[in-house]
Amino acid sequence: MARSRSSAPLHVALIGQQFMGRAHSNAWGQAARFFDLPRPVVLDTIAARDAVSLAPFAQRWGWTRWTTDWRRLLTDERIDLIDVGTPNDVHREHSLAALDADKHVACEKPLAGTLADARAMRDAARKAKSKTFVWFNYRRCPAVALAWQLMREGRLGRIFHVRARYLQSWGGASTPRVWRFEKKRAGSGAHGDLNAHIVDMARFLMGEEIHEVHGAVARTFYKQRPLPQAPAGIGAQGKAGGKRDKPATGRSDVDDCVLFLASFKSGAVASFEATRVATGEYNGNGIEIHGEKGALRFDFEDMNVLWHHAEDLGDQAGGWKRIMVTSAEHHPYVGAWWPEGHVLGYEHGFTNMAADIVATLAGKKPVVPLPDFADAYETQRVLEAALIAAKERCAIKLSAVR
Repeated sequence: MARSRSSAPLHVALIGQQFMGRAHSNAWGQAARFFDLPRPVVLDTIAARDAVSLAPFAQRWGWTRWTTDWRRLLTDERIDLIDVGTPNDVHREHSLAALDADKHVACEKPLAGTLADARAMRDAARKAKSKTFVWFNYRRCPAVALAWQLMREGRLGRIFHVRARYLQSWGGASTPRVWRFEKKRAGSGAHGDLNAHIVDMARFLMGEEIHEVHGAVARTFYKQRPLPQAPAGIGAQGKAGGKRDKPATGRSDVDDCVLFLASFKSGAVASFEATRVATGEYNGNGIEIHGEKGALRFDFEDMNVLWHHAEDLGDQAGGWKRIMVTSAEHHPYVGAWWPEGHVLGYEHGFTNMAADIVATLAGKKPVVPLPDFADAYETQRVLEAALIAAKERCAIKLSAVR
């Protein structure tokens, strides 16, 4: 049985050893080295299919045990939390089984590949005694957490505009057709992979829900992709074809980009854009929020900086202020890390989240709110509404997407 609200060691098991497996392994292993955790973390078991690479992976990342049968985790009484770092189509199976076994669950985003799977996961979490978490790691960039705090203080006043975009370029013509380009496994393409992050970030910062999607455009620019020979990283996962032969191709049936317009319940208007084919962009995850009293701007490629404009300073002293979010005294999460000005990177958001998960399971309050299955389901509803809007070429109220 999963143990909560205690100082007992938290035994974690992870399913998956690819890109997210590495990020999550590093987070669980690093959390206690930098944060004063109320419960020590034990990297108990890693489960994955590739028996050849599994033992070296476990040894490298500090996992005590490994198995190719993830179901063994369900009956292991030592394990408190199961971390699901697998492709989207099996999130439901792994998460529901873990909840049924009375384990806490931390699941990768998006919550699932389909709205039906996400709904089933939300409903199961509602009935479960254990807690759920979803790895929307960008909430835990110190600059984003600071933006959340400033908005809770009313620094921006009434909000008028939200502009969010997530631009990458790795999905060009030569990118092999890995699982991220298969609808039956991924659910969608750039939409579920990238728009999920910025929809969550917008909902998180605004503290309210999206009311309506007014219109959307989805495009698949590359409908055939070379078939991979061997797995590798997130984008160029495997080399396509041989040196002399023309590579075999397979159908890509997910979006390469999705853009949509929306509005929040308060009336603020929003735009969202996600693409894997924005030439020259690498990880252009950014958001701007404009209100009656001020504005905020964040770009993950400069992740230690938050830009703030305060309208009450007037034209003489006003303008955009660059906040270097590295002060242990004033900024969230930073006190656990390095001296001021010594910047953080991508992996630190995961570690900050692991620390907040442990705090929550010990009955303490996280630095900023953690997304659970119910929260992530609301993001999934927005994603679904955008896909319907793109297909039907019409506006979709969120009340119609359940």
